[in-house]
Amino acid sequence: MKRTFQPNNRKRSTTHGFRVRMKTTDGQNVLKRRRNKGRHKISA
Repeated sequence: MKRTFQPNNRKRSTTHGFRVRMKTTDGQNVLKRRRNKGRHKISA
């Protein structure tokens, strides 16, 4: 049986990347929350 996670960096960045997050207000709030929590990485 094939594994479910097939990594693809381009797809990852276009769905969870910094620029995609900054586009919307909700995405910006996501980054803000992660910064406040002290995440080492705020986006992919």
